Amino acid sequence: MDREEFYEPAYKGSKDFNQWDVKTANATGFGAAADDYMERGIDLNEQLIRNKPATFFFRMNSDAMVGAGIQNGDILIVDKSIRATNGKIIVAAVNGDLLVRRYQQTMNRVSLMAENKKYSDIDMGEFTEYRAWGVVTCVIHILDAALQAATAPAQQANRRRIKY
Repeated sequence: MDREEFYEPAYKGSKDFNQWDVKTANATGFGAAADDYMERGIDLNEQLIRNKPATFFFRMNSDAMVGAGIQNGDILIVDKSIRATNGKIIVAAVNGDLLVRRYQQTMNRVSLMAENKKYSDIDMGEFTEYRAWGVVTCVIHILDAALQAATAPAQQANRRRIKY
């Protein structure tokens, strides 16, 4: 069985700090009573990213993986340091196109499987240019319609810059 190896990131985050390690100043010399109950904010880099230098964000531009819970427009967090193994969802470059598919390897045959019946599986043949870019570790799915509307103009501007 293949074993995954994780390398220590250069950025350690602030998980090792607690509220007593963060210095606060008060003009009166006394701390506020609410400071005893103060909590740090949530840092999504700490929570969702294991290896910061090897991680990138990728916006899904297809409905090929709806069965896996990845919708068109979702933001994927992809880690290049994780090895592609059976069952993992990966970003792969196939003949110059970037695809998000489930990786499946049996014996000497590699297949990229879609999670939508509209798309067929892609078998990596002898002459297929294939390279795994990384493994999808998280999916950020926006539920609020107002936030989706706010990000739509930026998405359209990015699509206009990309030549298909």
